Amino acid sequence: MYTDLPIQAIIPELQQCFREQDTAVLIAEPGAGKTSVVPLAMLEQPWLEGKKIVMLEPRRLAARSAASRMAAALGEKTGQTVGYRVRMDTRVSSGTRIEVVTEGVLTRMLQQDQGLEDTAMIIFDEFHERHLHGDLGLALALESRAMLRPDLKLLVMSATLDPAPVSSLLGEGTRIVHCAGRTFPVETRYVPKPAAVELESWTARTVIRALTEEQGDILVFLPGAREIHRTERELMQASLPAQVNVHTLYGSMAAEKQDEAIRAAAEGWRKVVLSTSIAESSLTIPGVKVVVDAGLSRASSFSARTGMSRLVTLPVSKASADQRRGRAGRIAPGVCYRLWSEEAHGALPDTARPEIASADLAPLALELAAWGVQSPAELSWLDIPPDAAYAQAQALLRQLGGLDDAGRITPLGRRMNTLGVHPRLASMLLRAAELGLASYASTLAALLQEPAGLRSGSASAGGAGVDLRPRVEALLAAGSSAMPPAAGADGAAVRRMLQESRQLCSALGGPAADPVQPDEDSCGLLLSFAYPDRIAQRREDGRYLLSSGRGVQLGVIESLSRSAYLVAAEADDQGADARILLAAPLQEQTVLRAAQHLLHEEVQVAWDRTTRSVRAHKRQRIGALIIKESPAAQPPEEQVLEALLTGIRLEGLDMLPWSKTSRQLADRMHFLHKHLPEWPDLIEDHLTDELAEQLTPYLTGMRSAADLKRLSMHDVLLGGLSWTQRQQLDEEAPTHILVPSGSRIPVDYSNSDDPVLAVRLQEMFGQQETPRIGGGRVPITLHLLSPAQRPVQVTRDLANFWRETYFEVKKDLKGRYPKHYWPDDPLEATATNRAKPRTT
Repeated sequence: MYTDLPIQAIIPELQQCFREQDTAVLIAEPGAGKTSVVPLAMLEQPWLEGKKIVMLEPRRLAARSAASRMAAALGEKTGQTVGYRVRMDTRVSSGTRIEVVTEGVLTRMLQQDQGLEDTAMIIFDEFHERHLHGDLGLALALESRAMLRPDLKLLVMSATLDPAPVSSLLGEGTRIVHCAGRTFPVETRYVPKPAAVELESWTARTVIRALTEEQGDILVFLPGAREIHRTERELMQASLPAQVNVHTLYGSMAAEKQDEAIRAAAEGWRKVVLSTSIAESSLTIPGVKVVVDAGLSRASSFSARTGMSRLVTLPVSKASADQRRGRAGRIAPGVCYRLWSEEAHGALPDTARPEIASADLAPLALELAAWGVQSPAELSWLDIPPDAAYAQAQALLRQLGGLDDAGRITPLGRRMNTLGVHPRLASMLLRAAELGLASYASTLAALLQEPAGLRSGSASAGGAGVDLRPRVEALLAAGSSAMPPAAGADGAAVRRMLQESRQLCSALGGPAADPVQPDEDSCGLLLSFAYPDRIAQRREDGRYLLSSGRGVQLGVIESLSRSAYLVAAEADDQGADARILLAAPLQEQTVLRAAQHLLHEEVQVAWDRTTRSVRAHKRQRIGALIIKESPAAQPPEEQVLEALLTGIRLEGLDMLPWSKTSRQLADRMHFLHKHLPEWPDLIEDHLTDELAEQLTPYLTGMRSAADLKRLSMHDVLLGGLSWTQRQQLDEEAPTHILVPSGSRIPVDYSNSDDPVLAVRLQEMFGQQETPRIGGGRVPITLHLLSPAQRPVQVTRDLANFWRETYFEVKKDLKGRYPKHYWPDDPLEATATNRAKPRTT
C-alpha cells in the first residue's frame, strides 16, 4: 500500500502531530504521494473514534481519481471504505470512512450540519489553487471548530503554498510539516510562439517535434476546450507518427472520457493528452515524460461595476508553470516545452490570484447568510472578500428575494440555497415551480450552466444563435425521445444536461411533465426571474439598455433584433455596449408581470428648457428602464418648486422680472455683502442658495417662465431683510446722495467695488471731501459732469480735484459754456443746479 512513496517518511510525524493537536499544514513536493497516502494513514488513529475523514479536492476528476487510487490500495471498489461525492455523481455507502468531495459538496455538508458530528477530520488538498469554495469551506470549518467542534481536525495540504499565512489562520501552534517529493530531472526548453502564428498551430507543431525528439507520452496544457479542439484538429491534419492516440481532457467532459484520457496507453502506443489546468495537480497520467505548456489559463472575472462575469485568458503564475513542468518528471527524467521565452517567464506572477478576489460573490453571500453571517468580517479568511463585489452580491440577492433589506436570509433564500446552483438559477427554478413550469425551468437551468453543449439557431451568427428558445426546445426534444442530439451538439454534454435537468426537477418536487404548457414568452419570463438586472429595453438606434444601466447590443441582425424587450442571460461585458451572447424576448405585459416586485412608480418633475416650464411625468420603471410614462396631473408641490428653481439656475437670473428699482436694490445689497460679509449673498451671476430661499414663498402656484413675470423682485429681496437690516441698508447703501446744490443724486451700484455718483460739477461747489458710504468705508467715485452731462473728471479724491485740477477744467468749460457760473474759489462758491445761482 504505497510503501515506496516519499510521503511515508513523514507519516509518523504527521500521525504524532494529530495525536497532540488538531491543526497542521503539510507542504509536500510533487510526486510525494500525499493525496493517496495521508487519508489512509489516518484511518486507524485512535482519535478517529469511528468517525469519517472528509478530503476536499478542487476538481471532480481529481476527486474521483483519488478515491479510486485509495480504494485500489485497500483492494476494494470505490464506495466501500473510500468513496466520493461530486456533482451529479456519488459513490459512498454506510461503511465509507473516507469521503473525497469537491468544494461545493463540502459547503453543503457544513450547511446541513454545522458541527459535522460524524466527521473527525477535514483535509484540504491542493489548497494553493485557492478556489472560492475552498476558501469558504475553510472559513466555515474554522467557525465550526470555534463554536461547536473544538476537536475537529483540519489539515491543509499543498505542493506550492506559502505555509505561514495558512498556519497563522489555523491558529497558534499549528505545525508545518514538510516532505520532499519524488520527481526526476526535467529539462526546460523555451520555444516561444512567433507573433504571426496561431497558438493552436504552434502547439501542434511543438507536439509533433516532441514526438520526434523524445520518448513517452505527452501532456499538453491549453487554456480551454476551444483551444483543445482546435489543436486536436491541427494534429489530426498533420502527419503524426504511427500508433499515436490524441485525447482531450477538460472539466465538462463525460466522466468515462476523462477516465480514458488519464488511463495508461496500450502497449506499443503513445498518447497525447490535450488538457486544461485540470491535470495540473492531483492527477498522475501514467507514461507522461513530456509536457508542452502554452502558459495560459482561463478564468472567470467578475465586474462589480456591471454585475457581469466574463472569461479571461491570462498567463499562468510561476507556481503553476512549475506544477505543470513537474508532470513530466513523475516516472523518469522528462522534458518540458514552454511556448514562451525565458525572459517572459521572469515577468510571470509568483502565484495565481485567489478566486475570491475576482469572482461573482452572490453564491458566497447566500452561503454566509444561510450560515447566519451578514458580513464576511465575522469569519476568518486568508483573503477577505472585496467590499464592492460583496455589496453588489447582496444587492442582487435582495432583487432575487434571497435576502431581506437587513441582509438576513429569507425563507425563499433558504430554499434557493438547497438547490446547489447559482442563486440566479435557484430563484428562477423556485418561481417557475409556482407557475407550473418546473420541468421547463430545469431544462433551461441545465442549459445555462453549459450553453456551448447544444448548438442551434442563426447560421449567420456562425453557429449557435443568441435566442435561447431553440436550444431549450432541442434539449427538451432530446429528453423526450430516443433521437440523437441535433447536428453540432456535444452528445456527452447533452446527456449531462439532461441528467442535471432531471435532478433539478426532482429537487423541486415537480412532475416529469409540466402542468402548464410553455409558450413563446415562457423562456424570457423565467430568465427575468434569474436576471432581473439584465432585463433589456430596445433603444431607438437598435441597441439595448439593461435595467442595471449597462448598455448592450446584439452582434448581428437576427430574430431578436426587433424585440422591444429582452432578457440577456449572458453578455461579454466588453466595450461601451457589451455584446449579448444569450437572450430571450419578452412582451411588455410579461415584463410588468415578471418584475412586479421590482417595479417602481415615481413622479418625475423636471424643467423643460424647450417650453420653459415645469413638466411632470408619472413613470413606471424597473431600475434604469422606463416601462410606462404619462403626464402627472397633480405633482407634489415641493417637486414643482425644486424644478422651477432648477429652471432658474439653468436659464439664468435674467428669467426673473427685474425692474429698475429691484435691480438697484439687488445691487445695493450685493455692495453691502462685498464690504460687510455678514450680509446675505443674494445676488451673484447665478441663483444663490440665499436667493432661492427668499424666492420660495413667492413661487407657490407658478410653473413656467411666464408665471414668474408676476413676481415683484423688489418685494422678494426686501422680504428677507429684518427691520434693522433695512435701516442699515438705507444708511450704508443709500439710493441717493444729497449734494450741496440740494439735489438728491442716485448712486449707481452696478459695480459693487466702485459705486458711482454722476453729478454736474457745479452742484458740488462747496463740498470739500468725497462722499463716503458703507459706514464711511467706501469713497464714491465721482463722475463730475459738464453742463452737457458729459464727464469732465472722474475722481475719488474731490479735495485734490479742487486743489490741482479744477482750474484747468474751468478754463475749458468757461470757454465752452460762458453763460454758466465758474467761480475762482469753488469751495466758497454757492452750488447750483442751474446755469447760475439764484440771487436774492
